[in-house]
Amino acid sequence: MENSLMDSETEDTKYKLPKKEKHKKDKKKNDASPHPYQIEVEVEVVHEHPNKTPPVVGYFPSGFDPLKSHGGVPDFQVYRHRNMPKRMQLVVSPAGSSVEFVGTSYAGEAAAGHRAVYAIGVLDKEAGTLKIVPIAGNKIFRLEPKVKSVGDNEPANSTLEEMTPQQKLAETTAIWGTKRDIEKAKKKLALKQDEAPDTQRNLDVKMKNVIVNKKALESTEAHVSRNIPPYDASATTPQEAYVLDKIILKGEWDYLEDIYHNLQLGEEADFNAYPTFVRNRIGRLRKIQDELEKRKLSCILSYINHLLKFKDQFSFNASAAKSHRIPNILRHKFSTMFAVSESKRLPPEKISLLICYVLVLTLFSDEFQTDYTDIAKDLSMSSVSVRQLYEQLGCKISRKSSCFFATLPLPLKFPDLRLRKRKR
Repeated sequence: MENSLMDSETEDTKYKLPKKEKHKKDKKKNDASPHPYQIEVEVEVVHEHPNKTPPVVGYFPSGFDPLKSHGGVPDFQVYRHRNMPKRMQLVVSPAGSSVEFVGTSYAGEAAAGHRAVYAIGVLDKEAGTLKIVPIAGNKIFRLEPKVKSVGDNEPANSTLEEMTPQQKLAETTAIWGTKRDIEKAKKKLALKQDEAPDTQRNLDVKMKNVIVNKKALESTEAHVSRNIPPYDASATTPQEAYVLDKIILKGEWDYLEDIYHNLQLGEEADFNAYPTFVRNRIGRLRKIQDELEKRKLSCILSYINHLLKFKDQFSFNASAAKSHRIPNILRHKFSTMFAVSESKRLPPEKISLLICYVLVLTLFSDEFQTDYTDIAKDLSMSSVSVRQLYEQLGCKISRKSSCFFATLPLPLKFPDLRLRKRKR
């Protein structure tokens, strides 16, 4: 019985061992065999060069295949913004199709804020190299279909080929320019339309039937050439010589009551933020008993304050008046009247016009006899320069004791304009 058991156990052992050894040998054999797709390559990373455009990748989210749908290789173009190199656009135009596909790096999916960095691997099996090339701007362009405009299908001899450099620049600005550039181009185009021959012919025909008011024309020409506030040369009182209702409009008085309300605080009122000219007249304001007269004078002084602060905000000394808040109705009016340019500096002729508005209002505040020493300080000008501007406004300069005063005599007369001669 024991012998039979031993024989059985021995037979089982003999039977199992070869199977186990065979499994191990197969495993070793499989481990030693190389993978059919495994190759050894030398990896090279190609860094982006500032003078070379890296590859651009675009895909069709709709599954459209231009090679299958249209015979031939599609035409494609890559555009880069001149001032903002990161802004790129890829345009793919399938052959014989009225639809083109456009993808941008600054709009849509590309501008969603993904921080992934993309690259393309180029494998050369024969050379055993793998080049990793970064994609331009790390953007994958999502190509959206857009119908071509009528001008894209025009023949080569169309008027598009005959455009002047200025027209080509305007066309490029309209497509690729910023909002500010497009607005500037529109304004320039509107000005140049007035110079067109057809426009001049139509204007000549219309002007034949126009009755010219020579007196009004002379008054307008004087106003434009002298660059001064609205006036009435036939006025019989100094209050009517310069039209206050055209300087401070009816709807603006309600926004000029800051000084008047500040006066109600009595001795606690603080006027340190106001110009010297205004502070020097607070004492006279307090003594006025008529509330309507006090309110009117307070509003005139407030208007002077806003004009001075507006001038400072658009000058090299902008930090001094940066915190001053001008009512929106006045800021819009000032920006229109004094032509605030994109450089945030007022043109010289508009600065002169603004100063003339200030000087006329100083005449109203001082009953048309004003000592211009303090206003010259607020304007950061010399007394001689301010005196010359008062004289251009029709004022006469008189001296009392050691002070000079500007007064407005009647009838209103202006000095002769001196035209500068051109240098030959």
